[in-house]
Amino acid sequence: MQDTFTEVRSLLAIDVGSITTRALLFDAVQGRYRFLAAGTAPTTAGAPLQDAGEGVRIALDRLQEITGRVFIDGEEQLIMPSELDGTGVDVFTATMSAGPPIRMVAVGLLENVSLESVKHLASTTYTQVLDTISLTDRRKPEEQIDAILSLQPDLILIAGGTDDGATMSVTNIIESLGIACYLLPANLRPEVLYAGNSNLANEVKEALAQYSTLQIAPNVRPNLDVEQIEPAQIRLASIYRKLRARYIGGVDELNAWSGERLQPTASAFGRVIRFLSRVYGSTKGVLGVDVGATASTVAVAFDGDVHLNVFSDLGLGERLDKLLEWSRLDEVTRWIPTEIPEDRVRDYIYNKTIYPASVPITVEDLHIEQALTRQVLQKAIFQSMQRFPTDAPGHSPGLMPHFEPIIASGSVLTKAPTLGQSLLMLLDSIQPTGISTLVLDQNNLAAALGVAATRNPLMVVQVLESSAFLNLATIISPVSRARHGASVLRVRFEEETGSQRMLEIRQGSLEVLPLPPGKTARLHLRPLHRADVGMGGAGRGGSLRVVGSVLGVVIDARGRPLRLPASPDQRFETLRKWLWTLGG
Repeated sequence: MQDTFTEVRSLLAIDVGSITTRALLFDAVQGRYRFLAAGTAPTTAGAPLQDAGEGVRIALDRLQEITGRVFIDGEEQLIMPSELDGTGVDVFTATMSAGPPIRMVAVGLLENVSLESVKHLASTTYTQVLDTISLTDRRKPEEQIDAILSLQPDLILIAGGTDDGATMSVTNIIESLGIACYLLPANLRPEVLYAGNSNLANEVKEALAQYSTLQIAPNVRPNLDVEQIEPAQIRLASIYRKLRARYIGGVDELNAWSGERLQPTASAFGRVIRFLSRVYGSTKGVLGVDVGATASTVAVAFDGDVHLNVFSDLGLGERLDKLLEWSRLDEVTRWIPTEIPEDRVRDYIYNKTIYPASVPITVEDLHIEQALTRQVLQKAIFQSMQRFPTDAPGHSPGLMPHFEPIIASGSVLTKAPTLGQSLLMLLDSIQPTGISTLVLDQNNLAAALGVAATRNPLMVVQVLESSAFLNLATIISPVSRARHGASVLRVRFEEETGSQRMLEIRQGSLEVLPLPPGKTARLHLRPLHRADVGMGGAGRGGSLRVVGSVLGVVIDARGRPLRLPASPDQRFETLRKWLWTLGG
């Protein structure tokens, strides 16, 4: 099996989502890499089959029907590498988000230091933190042991003590964990990942290795001022693979086909965002959002430094009811442009948890689904902002920093009835500032490209620049404290043909300047009332060249943060106006 892409032409990627399994084919066409086709099937990782392999086989069969190529031999094995007659593929990758979140207990010394780093590490994949243990935990050791015995977690994640730092406190906690693992039945003992004081590695092995499967990673907090979670993420990914294979059939085979490199979808998504940050070298950050049925993922990268957050309680599928633990119901209904009783919305939420693969069949259902999408994504963005670096370009308390581009993935966004609806959901929830480009991952390719990024960067660049990704719009979002209706921006819009348009943008407005794909134009921006358009500070303007997109240039002067009218009638009218403006 080839390990590099030096002579690779074709790539077959499988993504097992909680609702849909996709088989994606990439290959070189006339000297450039392209996304060629996708085969899809309902995911079979859940009940009643509990075997992801069946859905993978169906997706591959459909891909073979579409392309006329053969990837599986008569013994149901993957043909790799490709053969001279065109059968098979050169490289196979696999990503997965299906399955319940990993149930884990987080252990650290100091609540705001090592325990916070453990939670940060856990948030980079599909986990559910059941309990936390630290020095500030007022429970007695026997009570902590009882809690672990009662919860029966899949994973215990441990950090604590800087290198050459605390030892006794860490040792005491480790001893309690060892007793808990010993008391659990052998088939219920958790995986353990230790990422604390590296000088205690041998003691940790002696206390835990005989009662659990133990992995040791470099310290996530080598000193108080440094957090390094990436090495531990690699270990966490291997534990993810092992736990998924324990409960779901077909995972071992997928992992074997991929050369033991099956990745959590969220991790792969984060990789492609980091890759974009490095390749394009923007002075701004790169933002990626993925709204799925299992979870929502927010990945942010600044100069190659990625911040990944996975929210397992913020998906649009079987855990949708968890949204009501994060939000009040009226925070959802405020986004609905017509009168729908709260009981109707609540019923929709609970029905969706039972039938996560269901899709809206009425206009009312569509309004509810898109309102839920806004609230889910807005909550995920808000929680992620707490970890954004304070020196990020355009950083301001309570507002998004500047990003270029913004990549959006997830079927609820990519399969909306109109692109205007997709764009408005993103603008309402992300609320970007300054100047950015919104790109839609219309074929859900980002995770597959993330796996390939470190092995064939050329393929990733060429596919990203192709029509496989949809350039949705260029967004200009002035930030101003001006009163509603005041002029905040003057725009001169020069097209290639020489024609010009002058616009005066008022606070609270949403404007669209059509600019079809393949066309270019120059924008001259003159902020008023010290509005900040992301060109160097409040009141500073300038000129920029913009490239055409399906929705052109959208000037979003509705305010940051976005506030909706308190009156229901005015709110309905405002929401409908925004939809109409964007062709939604």
